[in-house]
Amino acid sequence: MSIKLLYSDLDGTMVGPGGCFVRSHDGSLTTAPAQALVDMLGCGIDLVLVSGRTRAQLQEAARIFGADGFVAEMGAIIGWEFGRRSTTLSGEAPDEFAGPLVAQLESIGLVDEFLAHYEGSITHHAPWHLGHETDVMLHGQVDVDDVDKWLMAQGYPWLTLVDNGRLPGRSLPGVAGPIHVYHLMARGLSKGRGIEVDLKRRGLTPKNAVAVGDSLSDLDMAGQVERLFLVANGAAVPSIRDAAEKLANVVICEGSVGEGWAEAARWAAMKA
Repeated sequence: MSIKLLYSDLDGTMVGPGGCFVRSHDGSLTTAPAQALVDMLGCGIDLVLVSGRTRAQLQEAARIFGADGFVAEMGAIIGWEFGRRSTTLSGEAPDEFAGPLVAQLESIGLVDEFLAHYEGSITHHAPWHLGHETDVMLHGQVDVDDVDKWLMAQGYPWLTLVDNGRLPGRSLPGVAGPIHVYHLMARGLSKGRGIEVDLKRRGLTPKNAVAVGDSLSDLDMAGQVERLFLVANGAAVPSIRDAAEKLANVVICEGSVGEGWAEAARWAAMKA
């Protein structure tokens, strides 16, 4: 086994409070993730960012972190050569919805209809929803199974709502409990599927890769890598920890956000 790639979630994993790479979970400063990144890249391991963020956002992040490429919009857009080249996956979207999916869902009024049906419970994740090509980015608190049933009743069984984890510090009037980030997108797309396509394009196998994340959607990467590291802040959520413990190749980090991420990077560097 020779590790050549580290697939990494960004928010809540590689970067901590406020999206900062040098802030620990409690907001204190740390150099651990930066040093681990330098050491890992120095061993010849490529970093690939895997996120719900857009193509443009990950192109910029790839330059900042020295990443070779990215898997954007929850697995729909694969970028390489530092994001200069890319391809878009369509999942189970029918042929008539080929092309930028968000624009088409908006043009037929489905996004407005969805937001009206769940008014008060979910809304656009502004301003970060802007620029999305393949998924509608939202935040709030809804039952994803109920949403999927609603989508099926409207005649869109190929669409689904993906829960991408808790959103600290955000609230909605009248909504009690934690707020989550969601992605309205085509079925058949996921972070794991994006990694599968990227590995095949590179001529590599799961034995050549590790991944690190913090959410339920990140656990989907486990099937495509040798080892998946779950940072401690993710494992602190009972539903995520329970799901992680059912997967044989998941390792729960001692540290949260960047410090936990550094554990994964250091392990990868030892296996280069």
